[in-house]
Amino acid sequence: MEAQTEPVSRPSLETLPSDEVRQILWRFADRYDLQMLVQASRAVARGPVARLVADGARNSHEWTPEKASLLPAFDESGITAAFLDPEHGGFIEGPKNLALALIAFELAWVDAGAATCSLAGNLGLAPIHECGTPEQRAHYMALAAPPQPGEDRPHIRAAFALTEPLPFVGVETGMLGGKVRVAEWPEGGEPRLQVDKRGRFITNMGFANVVTAAVESDDPRLKGTCMIILEEGDPGTWDRGVPTKKLVHQLSSTRDPAFNLTVPAHRIIGGYTVKDGVIIPNYSHSEIIEAVFRRTRVTVGLMTSAKLLSAVEPVILYQRRRFRGGQGMPGSPRYELGLQQKEDVLHRLVDIWATGEASASLGFVAARVFDELDPIEKEKNRLLAERGLSGRAAFKAVAQAQKDAIELTSLAACHPVERNAGRMAELEADPLVRFSRLDSVANVLCPACKLWNTGHGANMMREAVSLMGGYGVTEDCPGFLGQKWMDAQLEATYEGPEAVQRLQLSLTMTNALFLAQFKQWVTDLRALASERPGSGACTLATAMQLWLWTLEFVQQATDADGDKLYHKSRQGVTFPLADALCWLLAARQFILDVVELDTRAPENPVGADSLAGTGSFLTDLCHVQAARAAGEVGRICAEITFGYAAHPAWTNESCRACYNADDLDGLEGIMPGIAGSARAFSDVTEEGHDHAPKAGPCVCFTGREGFLRLRAKLDGCLTGARLAKDRAAAALTGVMTREALDYPV
Repeated sequence: MEAQTEPVSRPSLETLPSDEVRQILWRFADRYDLQMLVQASRAVARGPVARLVADGARNSHEWTPEKASLLPAFDESGITAAFLDPEHGGFIEGPKNLALALIAFELAWVDAGAATCSLAGNLGLAPIHECGTPEQRAHYMALAAPPQPGEDRPHIRAAFALTEPLPFVGVETGMLGGKVRVAEWPEGGEPRLQVDKRGRFITNMGFANVVTAAVESDDPRLKGTCMIILEEGDPGTWDRGVPTKKLVHQLSSTRDPAFNLTVPAHRIIGGYTVKDGVIIPNYSHSEIIEAVFRRTRVTVGLMTSAKLLSAVEPVILYQRRRFRGGQGMPGSPRYELGLQQKEDVLHRLVDIWATGEASASLGFVAARVFDELDPIEKEKNRLLAERGLSGRAAFKAVAQAQKDAIELTSLAACHPVERNAGRMAELEADPLVRFSRLDSVANVLCPACKLWNTGHGANMMREAVSLMGGYGVTEDCPGFLGQKWMDAQLEATYEGPEAVQRLQLSLTMTNALFLAQFKQWVTDLRALASERPGSGACTLATAMQLWLWTLEFVQQATDADGDKLYHKSRQGVTFPLADALCWLLAARQFILDVVELDTRAPENPVGADSLAGTGSFLTDLCHVQAARAAGEVGRICAEITFGYAAHPAWTNESCRACYNADDLDGLEGIMPGIAGSARAFSDVTEEGHDHAPKAGPCVCFTGREGFLRLRAKLDGCLTGARLAKDRAAAALTGVMTREALDYPV
C-alpha cells in the first residue's frame, strides 16, 4: 500500500501587509529617510487631507482657504522640500524618483487631488531642475524651499503650462498655445521677450507665482520652441483665469490662465546662444518635456495603485458587516462573515488586490530604475562632452554602446563555463553600456506603468465600488471609494492619454536591447519557477514567449491585402501588443517583489512568522495575476496572429480538400478510428450535403504552428491558478482588520 503524504502546512495571512512588508517589497527597508518621509506624508494624508474630504471640500471648484491650508501642511511635513537637493534646502541626497513616488502613493491613498497639488509644484520646477542653467537652478530651487523660522524671503510655488490650447485640451503636444517674440533688443544688451500664453487645465494656478511655459517663436529673430519662466509681477497681464469645473481632483487648483508678459531672455530654460542675430534656445520645448515626463508619469501611475490597495480594507469591512443588525447572532457565519460567505465577492476582491499589488510593483520598480539611471545618464553626458562628441558622433557612440550592451546580455546568458569573463568585466565597467541597458528598460517601464496602472486600474476601481453595493456611490462611502473611482479617470489622461503611452511603447518595446533583456527574463522566470512552482512564474514565462513569437511574426507578416502588419499606422496591431506587454511587466515585477519578501523574511526576527504568512498569501496573488496576464496575452496575440488572415471560402479548390463521408466509412475497416478523427479535425462532406453549414473550410495553420504549440502550452500552464485563487479568497475571510479606518469618513 502506498504511503499517504501529509498535506503541506502553509502559513496563513494574519493581518493586512504592514509597513515592514511594504519596505521590503518596494526596496526601501534600508532607507530610514524614506521611511520617515512616508510617515510624514501619511500623517498629512490621513489628517488634514482626509478631514477636508470628509467635510465636503471636494464639492467646490474654487481654491478655498480651507484647501489652501494644505500648502503649509506640505511645507511643515517635508513634502515640499523632498523634491529639492540639499544645497537648495532639501534633505534627500541623490535621485528622488522613489521618494516622490512614495509621497504620491501616500497622499493618493486618501485623495488624489491632494497628491496632484503636491506633485504639480514639482512638475512646475522640473524643467528648471532637469534642463535649467546652473544660475536658474540655484535661484528658483532655493526659493522653492519653505522659509525657515526667522527667514524673510519670497517662497515660490510653481505651475507647469505646456500645450493644451483652447478649446482642445490635451490633443497634441506639438501644438503650443503660446507665442514668444522679441519685444526689444538694446545694442549690446540683453533681449527682452514678449510672451503671449494661454493655457487650459493648468494645475496650481490658483496660487502659483511662477510658471514654466512652453512657447513657440513668432519672430524670425528667435528660433523654434522653448520653455520660459514667467513670474507674477512681470510687466503685463497675469490672469489666473476661471476655475475648471472638474468632477475630480477638487483638492488641487485647476484654472485656464492667460499671460501676456515681458520677460528677460535669460528666463529661457537652459539658456540660449545668439548666431547671426538670431536667438537659439539651447533646448526645445519637446526636449525638456521628454526629460520631465519620462519620470513624472510614474508617480501618476502609482496614484491609481494606491486607490486599489486602499480599497481592500473598506471592502472587507463592508462585506463582513453587511447583514449585522438583521438576522444572525454574533458568532454565527452570517454575522461574522456577511457577504464573505459567498465565493463571488471574495474572488472579485482577490482580483482587485492582485491588480493593486502588481501595479504598485510596476510603478515602484520604474521609480527605482530612474533613480539608478539618473547618475549614469549624467556620467554618460559628461563622457561624451569630455570626448568632444556631439550630434551624429554622439549618436554613433551611443549606438555602439547599445550593441555592446546586447553582447553583454548574451554573455550573461551563457553557461558560466562558456562565458568570456574578461570581456564581460570590460563591458560591465563601461558607463555607456550600463546607461544603454537601463535606458532601454526605463523607456518601456515608464509608459507601461502610466498606461496599465491608470487604464486597467480605473476599470478595477469600478469593480471595487461595485463591491460596496449602493454605499459605493455615496459621498460618505468608507475610504472615499466613489471619489477615487472618478479621480482615476483623470489620471488616465494626465501627462498624455492612453494613446500617447501606447504609441511610445510601440516604438520602445521593439528596441533590440530591450528584447534581448526580455528574453533573458523569460529564462530567469523558468529558473524561478523550478524553485517556486506556485508563484505563477512558469505561466508568465510561457505568456512572455507567446508575446515574443507574436511580435516577431507580425513584424514580418502581411494582412490579407498584402499590407505590412507592424507599422506605426497599424494601431490595431501595435497598440494591443503594447497593452499585452504591460500585463506581463506588471505580473513579472510582482513576482520578483514577493520573492524579495520571502528572501528577506527570515532575516527579521520580530515578525518572521507574520511575514511568512503574508508572503504565502502574496504568492497566491502572484499566481492569480500571472494567470490573468496570460489570459489577456493569449487573447490579444491570437486575435492579431489570426485576425488579419482572410477566412477560407467554399471554392472548388477548397472543396477538393474535403473528405467524403462515404470514403471515410470505407477506410474505417482498414484504419479504425479515422472516420471519427477526420470528422473532429477536418472538413467532411456528408451524404446529401455539399459541405458543412459554416463560412468555409477549416483554417490552415501554415506558418503559425509555433503559435499553436505555445498557446496550447500556455493553457496547460494555468494548472493550479484557480486553486491559488481559492486559497487567497479563503484567507480574506480570516485576515484581521481594524474596527475602523485610520482616517475620517
